[in-house]
Order: sequence, then C-alpha cells, then structure tokens
Amino acid sequence: MKGEHAPSVHHIVHMRYKIGFIGGGNIATSILGGLIDSSLYQKNDIIVSDRLETSLNHLKENYGVETTQDNEMLVKNSEIVLIAVKPHLVDSVLTPLMPHFTIDQLIISVAAGITTDTLRQYFKDGTLLYRVMPNTPAKVRAGMSVIFSDANDQTPSLKTVRAIFEAVGRVEVMDESLVHACIAVQGSSPAYMFMVLEAMGDAAVRLGLPRDKAYNMAAQSMLGSALMLLESQSHPGVLKDMVTSPKGTTIDAVASLEASGLRDSFIKAMTACAEKSEAMSKK
Repeated sequence: MKGEHAPSVHHIVHMRYKIGFIGGGNIATSILGGLIDSSLYQKNDIIVSDRLETSLNHLKENYGVETTQDNEMLVKNSEIVLIAVKPHLVDSVLTPLMPHFTIDQLIISVAAGITTDTLRQYFKDGTLLYRVMPNTPAKVRAGMSVIFSDANDQTPSLKTVRAIFEAVGRVEVMDESLVHACIAVQGSSPAYMFMVLEAMGDAAVRLGLPRDKAYNMAAQSMLGSALMLLESQSHPGVLKDMVTSPKGTTIDAVASLEASGLRDSFIKAMTACAEKSEAMSKK
C-alpha cells in the first residue's frame, strides 16, 4: 500500500492492545471469535467498545476480552483499530476520534457501503487504511471476505489484514472499482444459497422426506460441492459432468433446470443486485 511505513516505537510502546474493535455487533464478534480460536491473537490482546452495556457483558462473558464504552481510550491504546459500526453511525463515531488516531495505527473498516475515499477524511495522510467486506458465513468461520486494496501482496499491512480475515474464512484482494460485482457474488449470495436450500427442502418433503433430514442432506451436499471446487480448482462444468451419467437421473434434473432458466435467472438476479448497489452508492 502507498505510504507503507514501520510503526513508531514512540507510539507503539504506549499501546496496550494489539487490536481494538469499535462496535461489538455480529460481524465484530464473528471476527474476534475467529482470531481467538485461531490463536492469531490472545484474549488479552483484544478490546471491544460498544454503546450497549448488554453487548459488553455478552462479549466479556462469552469471549473474555476487555470491553469499554470509551472509544477514545480504545483508539489511544490499540495498534490496530477495526471499525465495525453501522454505516449511518460512521460519521458520528469517527469525527470526535479524529485527533486521537495516529499514522502508526492500522485502520480496518467493515462498515458496509462506506468507501475508502470517504473513510480517508477521518485520518491523517499516510494512515494505513483498508476497507473489507465480509459476509455472514464468517459467523461459522466459513466467510468470504474481500479486501479492497491496490497494495502489493507482500505489503506487511495487507498481510496482517489478510491474516485477520482468514481466521473466519477465505479472502480475496480486489480493486475497489469492482465492489458492486463483489456484492452480487459474495456479499448478497448467501441469500441465494439459502433460497436454493429451501427449495430443495420443499422438493424433498414433496417426495416424502422429513424436512429436517432434507435440509441436512441438501446443505451438506452444497458444502461438499463447494469444497470440491475450491480444493480442485476445476471448472464447475467439469465437476457437474462427473455426476451426470448417460441416460441417468441427474442429467434429467439438469435438463429440467436448464429448461426453467436457472442460469439466466441467476445472471439477471446478480446483475440486478450489482446495479442496485451502484445506484445506492451514488445517492
């Protein structure tokens, strides 16, 4: 990343926590849970701030991390600051903290829809800043996170950010100009998968299977299929052909799906998703 620099001993020596989370909601807890489970950071390396006392109590009891309602204290004492607040709260949260951020800190934002250019106004020139878009399966350590950056893969700060999000799944680094396409294929896609699973469950019930068993079989089949593609790096068409025998049952199902316009429906849906995301970003 442009402006990469070594941390200043003058500042780091006063910092108690390796990573501080501003916001203790679902995404934040997913990430910090992954960090602890992977041993990337210890519990006493982490501090989380939140407005709600109930959230802080939950974090303390379930994760054993330090908690606070004092964002200023968190910023002054954290080497890495991860911003995990709702998008509409970003300005009100970051504006009063502007004097307390230093260029020796690594800043990561997972605030949905807030661009890197918008975020930069809150930080000093030269601050290491990354925008990251996780998705909901991060909750079960199977997320797909996109880091929007033009940094070289060997950049130390990018390696750090990658390691944080690899603790909750897989990671890709993309140019931010592709954010709307990423939302369509990664951010919103868990909803499509759940719709497919629900439809498969309905079909299985129609065929006589108990719904809970049907969902288990469908979900595991989807998970296994995804893992086969990720681990083999084969074209999905090749993997599909491995299941379809001449005059067999699967090819009849595939033919029916093709006749129903499955591919066209997905292409249209994801294009609509990307277009809506782009339109929202211009408001």
